[in-house]
Amino acid sequence: MSAAEIASPASVREPDPAHTFCPVESRRFVLVAAILASSMGFIDGSVVSLAMPAIRLDLGATLADAQWINNAYMLFLSALVLLGGAAGDVYGVRNIFAVGILVFMATSLACALSPDADSLIVMRALQGIGAALMVPGSLAIIAKAYPADARGRAIGLWAAFSSLTTAAGPFLGGLVLSFGDAWMWRLIFAINVPIGLVALAMLYLRVPQDRPSAKRRLDLPGALLATLSLGLLAWGLTSLGMAADARVAPPAAWLGGGVVLGLAFILWERRTPSPMVKLGLFRSNAFSGANFYTLVLFLALGAVLFFLPMTLVSAWGVSELEASLVALPLSACIALFSGAAGRLADRIGPRMPLTVGALLMTLSYGLLALTMPLMQLWTVTLPVMLLQGFGMALLVSPLSAAVMLATPDSDTGLASGVNNAVARAAGLIAVAGLGSAAGLVFAGVMGDAAPGVEFGVAPEPALPAQVEVLRVVASNHAFQVVAYTASALCLASAFIAWWTQPSKRR
Repeated sequence: MSAAEIASPASVREPDPAHTFCPVESRRFVLVAAILASSMGFIDGSVVSLAMPAIRLDLGATLADAQWINNAYMLFLSALVLLGGAAGDVYGVRNIFAVGILVFMATSLACALSPDADSLIVMRALQGIGAALMVPGSLAIIAKAYPADARGRAIGLWAAFSSLTTAAGPFLGGLVLSFGDAWMWRLIFAINVPIGLVALAMLYLRVPQDRPSAKRRLDLPGALLATLSLGLLAWGLTSLGMAADARVAPPAAWLGGGVVLGLAFILWERRTPSPMVKLGLFRSNAFSGANFYTLVLFLALGAVLFFLPMTLVSAWGVSELEASLVALPLSACIALFSGAAGRLADRIGPRMPLTVGALLMTLSYGLLALTMPLMQLWTVTLPVMLLQGFGMALLVSPLSAAVMLATPDSDTGLASGVNNAVARAAGLIAVAGLGSAAGLVFAGVMGDAAPGVEFGVAPEPALPAQVEVLRVVASNHAFQVVAYTASALCLASAFIAWWTQPSKRR
């Protein structure tokens, strides 16, 4: 789940306001189940990057393994989330939402029990499929269970609790990880089991089954093409950072295959009678611009959020609990200020908030890169990350507004779903591409000083003091490349917003 989704309740298809399948006494159980399911997704998404050094040490995972422990999940979530939303319309929201929770819960337990990195990657992929069914269902079931006059308050409660979960998740995860035992990272996944059981009990014991709201075929070929295309692109970018003898094929072959399948996906979506994505929406310059802005900006955000905790823990030697607090300004600022930013966008249009928000993030990431060698977590890095929080708070709600303004009323749900899928796909590509760049920079600085040592994990046993100093320097250099690139991407997104978005509401 992304920060954009918290502020984007319009990502739900609007049901008939005169009817609801859920009696009054059962609606609170719908709301609680949706909040619990969202909590699983938020906790999982925000804490895995924090736990990555511990996972790599415990499982002996390489940098490429670490990238795909994240990317296997993001691949299937980003490629299938639109299909998951449509499945709720075809088979009933409660049914698909419950199946998503069940799959997510079962695969979370399997992640917790994974004996090696390969097993964890496979389970994360299956977990992503569960999330693709669960994520759109959490809001869709609220929208379908509550009548129009009560729906806004229910979604507001959902958003408020989701914001609290986003803020508390990394802190609680860091607290658990800070105990230091090698196996503690497994609790991050195992906690989803009791949460999922409570949500499922509420859905099946207290919430009636809804009737499907649509009769159409699911776009399974489109989903397959999207998954294969994104997967090949991500693997091609990952393989750029691998040794030549470890590659099954040249990176250009994977990347070329991804591009070809991406074009095949577009051609299929143009021809199929039940497309997963309405390509006609992209005829709007504002809609295309908003999604291009999302892609570029979330490339930057995804890379920093994944690699910064890894660097702090593995190179700076801070505890996971301390590293988790660096993410607190982001969630706190979004919770506190995104509502006001949304109201501002209503008055003056989305162009200025989107542009200024991206510029604040440009400044934040540029300063983050410049100050990495200082290694001052509380006096330098945390204030710099506060700028990121203000920037995201300024742009999250206006971004949702920009998507809605550029879309016909009948397609707002689909349009917001497309935007959320783009944000997740951006995170996938960011971890694959910038992870390879960081790994190459790290290896270049280290040279032959410590063969086998990679970016993002502190080796055991400890290296000799002089080599350890070099490893820390190499780690900082590697993350500086990530941060400088993220700063440039945010600057590009500011230009995209300025040239594509309206300056006042139409």
